[in-house]
This record gives sequence, structure tokens and C-alpha cells, in this order.
Amino acid sequence: MDGGGNGMAGGDVLERGRDLLWKQFFRDSSEWRDSRSSKRSLRQADLKHKLTKEPLWMDSSHYPSWASEELITRGFTSQHQCIGGAADAFSPSLIWACCKTKDLPRGIRLHDIIQKRNLFEKNYSDALVTMYAKCGELQKAQALLDMHNSSSVVPWTALIAGYGRQGKGQNALELFERMQREGILPNVVTYICILKACAVIGAVDKGKQIHYEILKQHLLDKNIVLGTALVDMYAKCGALTQAQNVLEKLTSRDVVSWNALMAGYVQQGQGQQVIECFERMKHEGILPDAVTYAYILKVYAAIRALDKGKQIHDESSRQGLLDHKSVLGNALVDMYAKCGALPQARSVLERLPYRDVVSWNALIAGYAQKGQGQQALEGFEQMQREGILPDSVTYVAILKVCASIRVIDKGKQMHDEILRQGLLGDNIILGTALVDMYAKCGALSQAHSVLENLPSRNVVSWNALITGYAQEGQGQLALKCFEQMQREGILPNRVTYLCILKACAAIEAFDKGKQIHDEISSRGLLEQDILSCSDLVDMHCKYDTLRKEQSFLENRPSHDDACLSAFIAENGHGQQASEFFKQMEHEDILPKATGHVYFPKERAGIKVINEGKKIHDEILRQGLMEHEIVLGTAVVDMYVKCGALHHAQCVLEKLSFRDAISWNALIAGYVQNGQGLEALECFKQMLQEGILPDEVTYACILKACAAIRAIDEGKQIHVKILRSGLLTHSNGLGSALVDMYIKFGALPQAQSVLEKLPFGGVVYWNALVAAYAQKGQGQQALECFQQMQHNAIRPNSVTFRCLLRLCSHLGLVEKGQELLDNMEAIYGLKPDLECFTCMVDLLGRAGHLVKAVKVIQGMPISADSTIWHCLLGACQKWVDVKVGTWAFKQAVELDKCDGAAYILMLNIYAAAGMQEKAKDIEAMRIENKAWKFPECSSWTDQKACGDRDAATSLFGLPE
Repeated sequence: MDGGGNGMAGGDVLERGRDLLWKQFFRDSSEWRDSRSSKRSLRQADLKHKLTKEPLWMDSSHYPSWASEELITRGFTSQHQCIGGAADAFSPSLIWACCKTKDLPRGIRLHDIIQKRNLFEKNYSDALVTMYAKCGELQKAQALLDMHNSSSVVPWTALIAGYGRQGKGQNALELFERMQREGILPNVVTYICILKACAVIGAVDKGKQIHYEILKQHLLDKNIVLGTALVDMYAKCGALTQAQNVLEKLTSRDVVSWNALMAGYVQQGQGQQVIECFERMKHEGILPDAVTYAYILKVYAAIRALDKGKQIHDESSRQGLLDHKSVLGNALVDMYAKCGALPQARSVLERLPYRDVVSWNALIAGYAQKGQGQQALEGFEQMQREGILPDSVTYVAILKVCASIRVIDKGKQMHDEILRQGLLGDNIILGTALVDMYAKCGALSQAHSVLENLPSRNVVSWNALITGYAQEGQGQLALKCFEQMQREGILPNRVTYLCILKACAAIEAFDKGKQIHDEISSRGLLEQDILSCSDLVDMHCKYDTLRKEQSFLENRPSHDDACLSAFIAENGHGQQASEFFKQMEHEDILPKATGHVYFPKERAGIKVINEGKKIHDEILRQGLMEHEIVLGTAVVDMYVKCGALHHAQCVLEKLSFRDAISWNALIAGYVQNGQGLEALECFKQMLQEGILPDEVTYACILKACAAIRAIDEGKQIHVKILRSGLLTHSNGLGSALVDMYIKFGALPQAQSVLEKLPFGGVVYWNALVAAYAQKGQGQQALECFQQMQHNAIRPNSVTFRCLLRLCSHLGLVEKGQELLDNMEAIYGLKPDLECFTCMVDLLGRAGHLVKAVKVIQGMPISADSTIWHCLLGACQKWVDVKVGTWAFKQAVELDKCDGAAYILMLNIYAAAGMQEKAKDIEAMRIENKAWKFPECSSWTDQKACGDRDAATSLFGLPE
């Protein structure tokens, strides 16, 4: 039995090998030598690869069945040879095969053959209509359907589906109605397709009519896919009650049907209903998939539920879902970014097997929202280096960054890119971001010019310009914009009024301000919007009308701290200010928890320390910090964020009462500024005061220990954490402990911590495997991999990349091959380009260059420059001119300006003593201006980078 099994396996391998060779042949037949005309025996191959010498035979016993169609259409052999006779020389099955694979070029060639041979086209029309529809050529499909008017439901359904996919829902509905008029009965697939079309254009009434037809025919009884299409249609049309009713009446539900309903609730911003659906679905025993988790993460991102989001992260990681679905990875990055956990967001993004513009946008927007402009710009540049094209969302975020840190040159560069890509068009959000960027950078004439050239404007775009003029003290121009905006019929909103009131105050346009006051009152905004009140006070205070405004405040139906704080902040009458402050406290309006706490944080955000000190002095003068720890902590936090750690510590020490939160603010500041010893001193003082550290304290202090290599203190803190019991439910603490021990180089301790964590996910294990590999402890890294599996931690692509790199550096060829084979066979992970590159590097270092070539040829994805550099580096090491020439040809076809490829090939020829060939390569490099070099990497052992200087001196090459 074993022998038989091995024989079958061998046959499968042989078949796969043949398939691969034929695919290579059809990909580029010029790489193969055709020996048919000079054959002397049947044993001699018809085709032979010029480089690898792999043989192929043209007779049907030696090629797979699918190759016959390709051979016919490319003219390598006749139909008689391939499919046996003239009667069935051209079967519609050839076209149906193109439908399955969506192979439009082959389908077009087959259609041409039908027309050239005057075959009866109607016999093939169903297959042709279906093929063109599935390949997106809807006009051709429609023309053929109109001409031949098929009576089969299949081509009609295919074309309806095609219209739905392209968002042409109305065309789909018209075709569906015509089909019914002609007496062709829809089947289940037709109904699914037409419901999708209804969803695309929001045609809920038509969807209800189709729902009624489905019910009459009792089609819903056992068809969960049709039921899901109904749920999806109602949800996308916003009819969520009907969507839920349909779902609840389905005889069976699955994760897809629940996802359809959840998608509708997410779209409508009904987060609580999404959470309820999620809980109900799990209660029914239905396992969430990547899409489910993505929806629930959107909800947690919206409500800033970071802990809940982390739980979803751990749950989805355990199921290995992050390795395959970019939608889940993107949602995780977005959740962490919106919750302000930017290091975690970055960590998730870097571990994603596939990054796209959506994941980068989420991270860049997160940096922008947290005021980390430089990091946002660095992320933008890295995204572009990865070849990912920014979209309008990216540019909006980057323009906000340019506005916040006032880098107008970068903003102008973004403006040029936007115009070059034609993104501006009718995109009012992008247009507004441009106006706002120029306005905040003080370039108001450019801002005005952009606004005037926008094809459409709204209140937000006008507000951006009005705000710019108001902030620059150009109140008169702000007022002109305000009037022009109203002439265009655009109604001012809250922000407009706030800005224009400030402008009136700046230029002392009291009459205009009074007019705007009346307008605000007439629209009922004063009662609704306390901020408008505060700006009215601000405006009137400019004119020393204190008594009048005191009366204004007293006559309001309800006071608020924004109005009263504005009064106190702006007027110079200290006695009246104190009286009003007492009145605020008497009425339980506590500025110490709202108004004054807010100001230090705002100042910290913009790091204007002098302004922060003024507010601190005012708080001290009024004695607000004597018993209010929240306010004291806010002042500490303000000084920390401004980098004034000495001031922060002074404030903290003078507080009459301190807690873990106030100490955390200072400790975190010292850690972030690289002052680990000071952080440890604060920690000790905190303990001496009897204040119990919390999870945040320990996480910060572990980072401090890691930074200053304080291993003894780190171990002591580890013991304290264990005693506190915090580790059993804290993801962050476990991560910080593992990270600390890894940075100490104490990898066995790191592994011991990791093995005991109740939630030790694959991310932590990958970090440990990588650490062992970096220290050259290959056996321990492989044992760590085994322990992961023993602990039921499913490895991901990052795990395998670490291990393959390790095998490459240690020369473990067989182990590397085993890992690569097991990725998909055992773990269901498709190796990515980096995995294949590791394998090529491993084989190349060991001298197995032909095997390395086969790995590249067998990849299901296209090779990049890195993999060609890797192979060329190996050819240089082993002086293999033949494989090197082939690899060089592929590299320059991919990028003729690839300087590294030329240098590596030049070195191969030089090592082989072929100086003339080396000079030819150098001449080619100069002709193609191939001066660019990639960053040095482990793939080529820094060959290209290291040899560049030598080549420069040898041949006199330009730098």
C-alpha cells in the first residue's frame, strides 16, 4: 500500500511539473528551442528550454488537456491533432473554459476563429455572451445577446451579473425585465444577481417586488445564498428592519448572512446593533470570519474601545485570519490608530502580509490626528517606496499634516501631485483640504485662488478660508468672504459664526458683530451652542462693555463654563472675574474639570510652554489645584508634553494629593525622553508614598529598564507584577516583559514569560524567534517554533520569513525547503515574494543555482528586483555566467535603470575573466543611465553596495 501511495504521489508531482513547464512555455515561447523539424526519433523532445534544457513533447500523451486549446489558438498544432477530427473540431467547451478562467484574450481569439471559418455563430452565442460578460466586455455581450436572442437563462444571468459588478444597476434591471417579458424564467442565480444590482442603486421597491416573486416560488426554503442576497439588498438600501426580518426568518444562517446585516448597521452608524448581531451570531455557534471582525473593529474604533479591540485582535490572530485577509488587517490598523495606540497600529501594519493604500491611510490619519506630523510624512514616503499609489484620502490626511506643522513646500508638492493625477475634479473634501493647508500656512492668496477654482464649494471650504483670514488678523477680508458665501446661497454654520465673530472682534466691527449676534439669535443657535456664546462674550469684552456682558450672562437661561471662562480669560477686571468664578462654582459649573483642564492639554498639543505657564499661574492664583488632582495631573501632563520635565516634577511634588495617574504622566515623560534612570527614581518615590502602581506604570517602567539595560531592576519589577496579579489580564504588560527580556538578550527568560502568558499571540512568538535568529541561535529558534505549535499558536507568514532567513544564514537547505513546502500544505499560508526570496538566497548561498532558478520559475507571483539581485549575487559567488546572464536579462527587462544588476553582472564577467563582456555591461549601464542602487540588504550580502566602490575605481564609473 505504501508503494502504491508513493507511486500516485510521484504521478501527481510529474503532472504538476508538466503543467508548470507548459505554463512557462506559453508565457514566453521565445525562451524555448523548437526542434520538431530536425527530430530524428520520437524520443527526442519537440521543444527544449534554452537555459534549463527542460524538454516538452507535442503529442497529446505528453501534455495536459488544457494545453490543447492553447496550442490550437497559437497555431502550434492543428485541431485534428489535438481533438481528433473535423466534426467536433471546434467545441463550445473551449469558450466555456475561458468563462471559468476569465481569459478574455483567448476568448477573443476563439471568437475570431469562429468568424474567419464562417462557423454558425449562434451555436456558440451562449458561451460567447457569458464569456464577454464575465470578462467585463458588456457592450460586446449585449450586442451578441441582442443579435441571437438566446432562450437560455445562463447568458442573460451572466450579463445581469456583469452590469451589477460594474455598478450599472439600472441596465441590469432593464435587462431583467426584458428577459421576463420574453418568457425566460429567472433561476436562483438570476435572482441573486438582480438583488445585487438593486443594492448597488438603492432600488428597494424593485427589491421588494423581487422578494415577493422569490417567496411565491418558495425559493428561500433551503437556499442560504439567496437569503443572504436579500439581507444584503435591504441592508445596503438602508431598510435595516426588513433586512433583520429576512435574516430571522431564514431556516439556516451562516457568517455571510450575518455579515450582510452587520454591514448595513455599520453603514448607518448603529454600533450597538452591530455588537448585538455579533453576540447573537456567536450564541448560535457561528464562527466569525475576517469580515465580521473588521465590522466589529470599526465599531470599537468609533467608540474608542481599545481593550475590546485588543481582544478581537487576539481572537482573530489565534484563528490565523490576519495572514490572508487585508480587510481585517486594515481594520485593526484603523482601530488602533483611532484609539491613539499608534505603536500598535504601526506594528500591525508592518506585520501584514499585504499592505495597501487603505492600511497606510489609517496609520497616516492616526499620526495626523495625534499631532505626529513627522511620523505621518515618513509613513507617506515609505508607502510610496513600497510602490503603493496614494489616493484622495491619503492626500487629505497629508495636507492636514502640512497645515498643522506649516510645511508649505511639502503642501505645494502634494498640490502638484494631486493635479497631475487628476484627483481634484469634483472632490470637494480634497479641495477643502488644499484651501485649509494654504490658509493655515499663511498663504491666503493661494488659498483664495484654490477656492475660487473649485468646481463646487460648500460651507466647510468657505470656513477654511474665513478662519485663515480671521487668524491672520485680516478681519475685513474674512467679512468679504462671509458675504460672498451668503450671496452664493450657502448657509453659515456654527464654525462660520465662531470665526466671523473673532474677525469682528479683531477689527472692532461692533455693528457687524451685533448684526451677526442678532442672526445667531434668530436662528436659535445661541440656546443650542454654548461656544457661540463664549465668542460673543469674547467679542464684546474687546470693547470694555463689561457691565453689559455681565447682564448678558446673568440673563442666560443656563450658564456654562465656556461662556464664563471666556469672560474670565478676556476681561482685565480681576475682582469681577473672581466673582464670576465663584458664581460658576456656586452653580456647580466646574471649570477646573472642564475649562481649565482643557487649556493645558491644548497648549501641550501645540507645545507653547509660555502660554501653558500663564494658565498655570492663573490656576495657582485662584487656588484651584489645592484639592483637585485631575487639574494637577493635567498641568503635569502639559509640562511633560512640552518637554519641560523639571517643571512637571516640581508641579507633581507640590500637589497636596498624588495618585498613580499623576505619577504615570511624569514617568511616561521621562521614558519617552530617554531618561530611564529618572523614571526609575520616580517609580521608587511613588512606592515610598504607598501609591500602588497600575498596568500603565509597570509598562512604562519596564520600557525604562529595557532602555538602560537595568536587568536586576527589571527582574524585581517582574516579581512585583506577578504578585499584583495584573499579568493575567493585561496584554500590554506581557508584551512589555517579553520585550524587556529580549532587549536584555535574556531569551530563555523571555520565552519562559511567553509560555506562561494566557494570551501569548503569534506576534510575541515571532519576536522571540527573530531574536534567537539574530543572536545566531538557530537551534533555539527552531525549537521555539516547535514550542509555538505545542502551545497551539498558529504561525503566520512573518514566522516563516524569520525561519527561512535563519536557514539561509545557517545553510540549512533541506530545513528551508521543508518549511517552504509546509507553509501551504500544513498551515494554508501562501508564500509571499519575501519567502521565495529567502529560499532563492538559501539555495544560492549553497551553490544550488539551478534549483534556485526552478524556485523562481515556479512562483505564482512575478519576481521583483530583489530576487534577481539575490540570484545574481549567488552567481557572482559561484562564478556562474550562464545562470547569471539569464538572471541579468530578467532584471533589466523589469527595470533597465537597475544599477545593482549591472554591477553584479559586471562582477560575474570580471570573475570569469571575460573583461570584454564586462565592458559591454558597463557601456550598457551608461547608455541606460542606470545609476540607482537599492538599500543594501541581506539578500545580496551587500554585494551590489559593497562592490559599487570597487567598480567605480576599476572602470571610472560615475557615482
